[in-house]
Amino acid sequence: MSDWKAKRFWKEAVVVPSTGGFAIELDGRLVKTPAKRPLILPTEVIADAVAAEWQAQEGVIKPQTMPVTKTANAAIDKVSVQHAEVADMLAAYGDADLTCYRAEAPEGLVARQTAQWDPMLDWAEQALNVRLQTRVGVIHQPQDPVELRKLSARTHAFDAFELTAFHDLVSLSGSLILGFAATLEARDPQELWNLSRLDEIWQAEQWGHDDDAEAMAALKMAGFLHACRMFRLCQFN
Repeated sequence: MSDWKAKRFWKEAVVVPSTGGFAIELDGRLVKTPAKRPLILPTEVIADAVAAEWQAQEGVIKPQTMPVTKTANAAIDKVSVQHAEVADMLAAYGDADLTCYRAEAPEGLVARQTAQWDPMLDWAEQALNVRLQTRVGVIHQPQDPVELRKLSARTHAFDAFELTAFHDLVSLSGSLILGFAATLEARDPQELWNLSRLDEIWQAEQWGHDDDAEAMAALKMAGFLHACRMFRLCQFN
C-alpha cells in the first residue's frame, strides 16, 4: 500500500460558480481540500489557475506541479481557521526586520546594505507610513510600538488567500518590509528576492559558492516568486 499513488481519473477539469466564489469540477465531481473542505476559490482567475493545474496532470498526480492548488488548500484548511494567529506571527517580523540589522564590517558589506536596504526603508515610510530604525549588530533592539501597530493592522487586513501568499513572502525573505513591497509591486519580484539574500550573495562573492546552499536558495526563490504571483492573482476579481 505504501507504493500507491493517486492517478488521474478525469477527462476535464472545469471552473463552476459556487456560493462564495468558484469551485473546480473533475467530470462533475467537486474538488475538496485535504481536510475535506470544499475547494472554493475567491476569484475566477485563481480558479482558472487551479483548474489548469488539474488539467495538466498526466498519469500519476504530482502535487509538486500544482503550486496554486497547494496554496489554496493552505488558505482554506490552515490560514482561514487561524487567521489572527498567522497575522500576529507575520507582523512580529517587523520588530526584527532583516533590512534593519546591519553589519559592523567589512566596509564593502556595510556600504552595500546601506545602498540597497535604505531605499526600501525610505519606500516603507512613503508607501506604508512606517519608519523602522536600523541597528548595527545582531542584538535585538525593539522598534517603536506605534510603527509596529501600523504594520500589524495592514497584515491583519489581508484575507485568508492574501495572507497565505504573504506568509511565504515574509517567511522566505525574513522581512516584513520586503513582503509588503512585493504585495504593492514596489520592485520586480526577482530584485526583492535578491535584496533578501544580500548577505549570502556577498559571502558567495568573497568565499565562493556552496552547491547545497545554492540549491536550497533556488527552492526558496521559487517559493517566493510563486507567492508573488499568488498574491497578484488575488487582486483580480
